[in-house]
Amino acid sequence: MDYEKLVSGHKSRTCIISVEQKDESYGDIHIVAANKALINDAETIFHHPYVPDSPYYYYLPQDKNFEDFMYRCACLGQPLHTYVHVEQMGLWVNMFLLPVESDKENVGYCLYACDISPYADSEQQASLAADTATNALEISIKLGGANKDNFEQVFSEIIEDIRKMCSADHSCIILSDPEGHKYNRFCEATQPESSINPALIYDHHDFNDIVETFDSTIGGSSCAIIKDETDMKWLESKNPKWHSLLKESGVKSVVLFPLKNNDRTLGYLCVLNFNTEEVVKIKETLELSTFFIASQIANHQMMKQLEFLSTVDILTGCKNRNAMNNAINDIITQKTKMPERYAVVFADLNGLKRINDEKGHNAGDKLLRTASAILSQVFDDCDVYRAGGDEFMLIVPQIDEEDLKARLQRVNNAVNNDVYFAFGYHCVSDGEDIRSAMRIADERMYINKKEYYEKHPELKYR
Repeated sequence: MDYEKLVSGHKSRTCIISVEQKDESYGDIHIVAANKALINDAETIFHHPYVPDSPYYYYLPQDKNFEDFMYRCACLGQPLHTYVHVEQMGLWVNMFLLPVESDKENVGYCLYACDISPYADSEQQASLAADTATNALEISIKLGGANKDNFEQVFSEIIEDIRKMCSADHSCIILSDPEGHKYNRFCEATQPESSINPALIYDHHDFNDIVETFDSTIGGSSCAIIKDETDMKWLESKNPKWHSLLKESGVKSVVLFPLKNNDRTLGYLCVLNFNTEEVVKIKETLELSTFFIASQIANHQMMKQLEFLSTVDILTGCKNRNAMNNAINDIITQKTKMPERYAVVFADLNGLKRINDEKGHNAGDKLLRTASAILSQVFDDCDVYRAGGDEFMLIVPQIDEEDLKARLQRVNNAVNNDVYFAFGYHCVSDGEDIRSAMRIADERMYINKKEYYEKHPELKYR
């Protein structure tokens, strides 16, 4: 067959690929003919002058999943199409593979054609087989119903749906902490009669170190797929520690997808002992689904961060005035059920202005952080709110007046001689309105503050 003539009429990057068949796997993969568009790429991107019948990775990105696609098309006769992001090149590739008749024993041929772009095309992402698109759409719809109250429940359902779709023993989403140094199971699903014990993997003392190697194992591809013993041998050469852990746990096949958002890896989706006869469908479905999953996780993390910033005083680390107002409103509306006995406490830090004036605002900020830490340590059974400036407020549950006085004295004993807290409190019982309790506690604080300066008039204006 005249392969050169076959590819020359194509405008897109096109070539004929030969794949050596070895039992149920493949050997050498070569490009036997290429059109001008692909040859130009080979010379400008890969810096290889085109020579017919050269290894494919001279002119195309080397990728284990791509090799599996070429083998399936050339040797098994499967026409294939996929749309993927090639990490090494930072490009989106829309690729088509069509089987071509072979005149050689144990060698298959396929026609490979592609278009590339630096940007994702949503229409191409959606151009999947009907059942594949349906599975991805169902996951996307469920994700759309996730909110801060049901987030974990929705993901528990999704990870079970993924397990069933893959006919797998186990599926799991592993997320990193904000610093990206520790990984934890976020959600998981296991078939009741599974032959593997996931805890042996996730609770292994080297698990965190092994997860750190996932990116290098994926190697710039969209995912890592281990479907048979040949792939397991490849994994053993690539990542022996992970291979050993999987073998010990009875794992024979793996799908591993990174969960990425804006070039940041949030974690990984892992499927164990899946239906290897559906590997193409599974890869395509998860390729699109993980895009939605990563986006939803990133949005949830961002909202949690914004919620944190909206309720925490950045200087001291205690709750801010906004959080205090919300807590009071929840008590008033009975959204928060308070115990029969609790105390409202206001604490004003005497001497802060003098420290700011004499030693600078950095010293004043340090003093506020110290004061907040002391309050949080002594009152470790409740939140400490920075009501504003040098004033703090606490709502202390289940405390009597004698215990409260002892704690307040502990606070002032821990503060240095330069400063002193003025306290005002009111112990609540019998369903008294918290607004009334706050007013009384605030008035008592200012009385205590006045008494302090009457005893130490020399400190009032210093």
